[in-house]
Amino acid sequence: MSEGSTALAAGTGKSDADGRGRSGGGLLAGPIGRNLGLVVALVILCIVGIATAGDRFADVDNILTILRAASVIGVVSIGMTFVIIGGGIDLSVGALVALSSIWATTLATQQLAEDVHWIVMVFTAIVVGAVAGLVNGVVIAYGKLAAFIATLAMLAAARGLAEIIANRRTQIVRDRDFLSFFSGDVLGIPTLVIIFALAAVAGWVLLNRTTFGRRTFAVGGNAEAARLAGIRVQRHTVKLYVLSGICCGIAAVMLMARTTTGSSTHGTLYELDAIAAVVIGGTLLIGGRGTIVGTVLGVVIFTTLGNVFTLNNLSSSAQAVARGVIIIAAVMLQQRLATGGFSFRRPSSGTGSGSGGPALTGAPSGSVSGGTTADGGPGGARPAPTGKTL
Repeated sequence: MSEGSTALAAGTGKSDADGRGRSGGGLLAGPIGRNLGLVVALVILCIVGIATAGDRFADVDNILTILRAASVIGVVSIGMTFVIIGGGIDLSVGALVALSSIWATTLATQQLAEDVHWIVMVFTAIVVGAVAGLVNGVVIAYGKLAAFIATLAMLAAARGLAEIIANRRTQIVRDRDFLSFFSGDVLGIPTLVIIFALAAVAGWVLLNRTTFGRRTFAVGGNAEAARLAGIRVQRHTVKLYVLSGICCGIAAVMLMARTTTGSSTHGTLYELDAIAAVVIGGTLLIGGRGTIVGTVLGVVIFTTLGNVFTLNNLSSSAQAVARGVIIIAAVMLQQRLATGGFSFRRPSSGTGSGSGGPALTGAPSGSVSGGTTADGGPGGARPAPTGKTL
């Protein structure tokens, strides 16, 4: 396939990301409008926090506490954003964080870190996350197993392996240099927050300024059209899950620094928190559209909400109910902006297709027809036999 075809498929996915491919345009339907709405929601939430908790909420230390709490799940959510934009889902992120933290804090790893450098622990956590993500990607892309099932199996397996390695015990981080580095700050800004910011910037550049990002939008928007345009969909899918695993490894290092431990219970329910933040940020669960900025705002909103509830002595049960309501409202709003109505089906491309794929000249018009709608084409009507009437 030519480079023009690849650019066409990538451009199709990008139009979905801009909110034009499915909603028909409009500022509020685009990423600027969605992100502006998130900023307004965050401002309102801060006003509520100040009104109900006063100086306890507005205190600088409390703000830094919110950012520290958001940083770990934020890095995980960045990896999740890529996976969901690419049309997948990853339910194993919390278990991968636990497994990475356990493997990086074993006696053998920590002894090697003492002999060489604490960077060995960081490298171990990232490699473990990447390898687990590679397994996810290979099983999904080449094993043809549904992403939901494959990552659900990895969730159970990784958590169980972490318990076996640690013998169900919490492992203490002994390297003081490791702890001092990640627990420190730069110009008053915690190191963990800086890592989150760097990960967000790197994710934004990768998604919006590289071929990898354009291919991610194309694969999530219409995998078959992307394949016909010359994109190696299976290989790209594997790369997305490896990227998610790397983010889990980085998050594990950050969590090890915050808690000074490696534990098989680390990352519990991170998969739900990450998916919720990504959805709140405007990424479509059906793939093909999303932004890193929206994900960052979604993470901060959820973390701030939990902080406000905690300062007002509200129970964790109330927080869970509030999160559920917010997620439902966010998904319904997504469907409204994406399709013009509260429908949970992909919108028609105007050619009778059922997949919501773009109607491109010479490209598939959807997964139902699998081809063009011209008479005699794969997706069109068959011509009548000679000498017979239809």
